[in-house]
Amino acid sequence: MEKIGVTSSFSSKMSKARPYVLTVGLQFGFAGAYIFSMASFNLGMNRFVFIVYRNVIAAIALAPFAFIFERKIRPKMTISVFLRIMALAFLEPVIDQGFTFLGMQYTSASFASALMNAVPSVTFVLAVIFRIERVNLKQIRSIAKVIGTLVTFGGALMMILYKGPQIHLFYSPNTAHQASQSTQNLKHWVSGTLFLCLGCVAWSSFFILQSITLKKYPAEMSLATLICLVGALQTSVVALVAERHSGAGIWVIGWDFRLYGPLYTGIITSGITYYVQGLVLQSRGPVFYTAFNPLCMIITCALGSFLFAEQLHLGSIIGAVIIAIGLYSVVWGKAKDYSATTTAESSVTVKQIEAQQLPITSSNHV
Repeated sequence: MEKIGVTSSFSSKMSKARPYVLTVGLQFGFAGAYIFSMASFNLGMNRFVFIVYRNVIAAIALAPFAFIFERKIRPKMTISVFLRIMALAFLEPVIDQGFTFLGMQYTSASFASALMNAVPSVTFVLAVIFRIERVNLKQIRSIAKVIGTLVTFGGALMMILYKGPQIHLFYSPNTAHQASQSTQNLKHWVSGTLFLCLGCVAWSSFFILQSITLKKYPAEMSLATLICLVGALQTSVVALVAERHSGAGIWVIGWDFRLYGPLYTGIITSGITYYVQGLVLQSRGPVFYTAFNPLCMIITCALGSFLFAEQLHLGSIIGAVIIAIGLYSVVWGKAKDYSATTTAESSVTVKQIEAQQLPITSSNHV
């Protein structure tokens, strides 16, 4: 009996710890995606080719699971849903990944991961514009979301306008070489940041359209597979047009990060991460999951500085901290929204049960 009690206690602790362990693991996975992508680009891999291979691998990785687990719930394809999938593929693989990778090449993986923390706030603004999200300035939670959004934009603006002195977390032999290129990097810094901001807007727009599409096509894994497949086709067309003078050599990959990058981001970021993310969202909700986003930034900054001698700047660090504060304000407001909605639904359910029970009680009394 005592052994059973110990086992039960250990199992209970593991169950409570699992969402934390999985979420932290996901942030390491996302950080690895930035590092692997940057390593691929440093070897000269074309970003369009990278996106094509990444999404092909992701579609191949997701397709068997989508076919097996969603074969009974997958609805029929309609023209309306197909057009939305085309739009989703254009927003995420083509626009978001294309401009995010371009901006990352002009800045750094650390800077890109920091600026991407603005996505929840941008998503909130777009949701308000399309009337998916409502704002009532008489409620504290709505004020928190508005203030958090403004603070986030302030942090992003700080990262755009102010670089400040360089900060090296780790010494690397590449540090001197990186420093000699600082003048050239400065020319691309503003344009790279603007490309990253465009990627943020495209990613946020993707979330909005995805939530709308899932109402008519409630098969998440199948939808993700189709988006990756269509996105790979669209990016292939873009790559053939944009790199038509480059020859077939840009499509060649070897046993290096030109293979490991697409393989990692395709399987881990779009495959395993998709499944694990679903487990966390089901058990703890989106608010819990979003709260860990800044951890990815910290891991990426540390690895980027150690592996690539990336130049961190004081303005980037201050801006990232401001963005994180704004993010938590938005998350807090969303948490209160979730609590209020849950309470309201519970109240309605209780009233419905009471209304259903009243006639029965009255009949029994007679």
